[in-house]
Amino acid sequence: MTIAVSAVILLGVFVFLLWRYARLPLWQAAICAAFGYFLASSSVGPQVGNGLRALARFIAGLEL
Repeated sequence: MTIAVSAVILLGVFVFLLWRYARLPLWQAAICAAFGYFLASSSVGPQVGNGLRALARFIAGLEL
């Protein structure tokens, strides 16, 4: 749950910065949000979540 919320906030900030500074049209930002919403509710959503959790565990296990 924590990873999903962090990913949503991170991607939301990324889309906001693209809209603000890269002149991403508002309708394209809305499409990004809608795509994320529909992807999460699709049958692929759990696999995406599992992939994000595996990536987070991998990054947490790195010793830098």
